[in-house]
Amino acid sequence: MARLTRPQFQQLGIIGCGLIGGSFALAMKRAGLVKRVVGYSKSPSTTELAKKMGVIDVAAESALLAVSGSDIVLIAVPVAATEATLRAIRHLVAPGVLFMDVGSTKADVALAAQRVLGDLAANFVPVHPIAGKEHSGVQHADALLFQGKQVVLTPLPDNDHALVQRAAATWAALGCKVLRMTPENHDAAYAAVSHLPHLLAFAYMQGIMRQPSGREYMELAGSGFRDFTRIAGSDPAIWRDILLANREEVLHQAQRFRMSLDRLEGLLQTQDAPALEALLKPISATRNTWTPVFTNVDDGEPSSKF
Repeated sequence: MARLTRPQFQQLGIIGCGLIGGSFALAMKRAGLVKRVVGYSKSPSTTELAKKMGVIDVAAESALLAVSGSDIVLIAVPVAATEATLRAIRHLVAPGVLFMDVGSTKADVALAAQRVLGDLAANFVPVHPIAGKEHSGVQHADALLFQGKQVVLTPLPDNDHALVQRAAATWAALGCKVLRMTPENHDAAYAAVSHLPHLLAFAYMQGIMRQPSGREYMELAGSGFRDFTRIAGSDPAIWRDILLANREEVLHQAQRFRMSLDRLEGLLQTQDAPALEALLKPISATRNTWTPVFTNVDDGEPSSKF
């Protein structure tokens, strides 16, 4: 991929000055890719803190004003708010300006962009950076958050090819490994490796909590319990939106999981030790030989993004 001319952009508009939006702004500044950053968040205290921290240079009073004069715009809001955000800024979506989001689901975002922006959806490149921290908020923004991480681009059929290339080059310049998938393939993949595991972790914790002795059991738990349940501590509002937005793929993966669990339960009921071991052996071997392709957040999905 061709090296970017620095700075690549005159003004970055950030809509949502949280962990991801703030980290993107800091990373762009650190890489020398942008001269000026204008930011907007629903909470004035957030934009005030972002300005004090040097994350943004100017605090905008609205999402529309964050877009005004920007030649690159990052929408870093919860997935459920993406369509309303696009509707609020569509009057300033101009040819040649690169618009990106950072939501964890993509098919719904792609449809929202096409529904709201029409022909101007050519400017909107859906993106999913696989990066995050346990804590949200601009106070945790980190210029190095994206280094060594994967970012998935899910271009729309009508995207301006030059803008897709520009988006890929921008994330690559921030130290990311850039992948491309269709929105549908992205959502199917992340339902399997991220969204269902979160659902299972939440369900497992609920199962423990509902037992009369659940709290006492938890006091006896060790590293296995800690590792398995860590993602059950993720932000409930974020995961409500993600699970609902990708519900069809999550339900499909849940059916596959249920079939596997039924098979294991059947072997327990029949006390078929040889068959149980034979079933567990390739599962264990596959897990033990798996290594992450890239240095992502270890569950494949940030616990906190915004």
